[in-house]
Amino acid sequence: MAPIPIPAFADNYIWRLPAQSGRGTLLVDPGDAAPVLAAASAGGWRPDAVLLTHHHDDHIGGVTALRERWPGLEVVAPDEARIPVATRRVGNGDRVEVAGHAFDVLAVPGHTVSHIAFHGHGLLFCGDTLFSLGCGRLFEGTPARMLASLDRLAALPGDTLVCCGHEYTQSNAAFARTVDPDNPALARRSEEVATLRDDSRPTLPVTLAEERSCNPFLRVDAPAVRAAIAAWSGEDVLARVDAFAALRRWKDGFRA
Repeated sequence: MAPIPIPAFADNYIWRLPAQSGRGTLLVDPGDAAPVLAAASAGGWRPDAVLLTHHHDDHIGGVTALRERWPGLEVVAPDEARIPVATRRVGNGDRVEVAGHAFDVLAVPGHTVSHIAFHGHGLLFCGDTLFSLGCGRLFEGTPARMLASLDRLAALPGDTLVCCGHEYTQSNAAFARTVDPDNPALARRSEEVATLRDDSRPTLPVTLAEERSCNPFLRVDAPAVRAAIAAWSGEDVLARVDAFAALRRWKDGFRA
């Protein structure tokens, strides 16, 4: 069953994955209860479990209201004191079986120190670590840890569907085209994204293979990306992690 993005706030996605059988469902990062309650009422389903990737309120803020509506709701989260709503804590290497689905837990620190991702059934729920054509800001982690996390995700099978937490793809595309303007895969993805957003459709999920071909944060070793980073930073020779750090700083200050 394909994952379904439920829009929340200005640009969040709460992911819904219907159960393998029956009318239940799995939710990922429900930062707001209202759109979930509305979708469940309209569709005649109820959540069986929630997966949380990290502690930020726009990813966990709706859980309390959902558990008030469905008191038996299981909430699987990283071992993080800032997520008091968890009913089960998991960490790197654990396997989670909920709502008829099984996922491997991957530690992917960088955006936050305790960020995790869930991988299974050809799906990757990666919160705010990896975005389409971008990556998360380094609020708590170091460039080295974030780069290692992105390398880990990039090594997953290419047909994996990336289900991230925000609809940032169009703004990320503007930066990516600045960094890597001669990349034909990026040009195609940018055009596709523009068409989808013009129709108010999600740009997600997207295959990991496509991200590897056009996301500059997964292409930090590509000569064209390295040349752009060097030109922006004024440093011709950068270690790999320093090049990534410079790219992230560039994105932090970028205005289309």
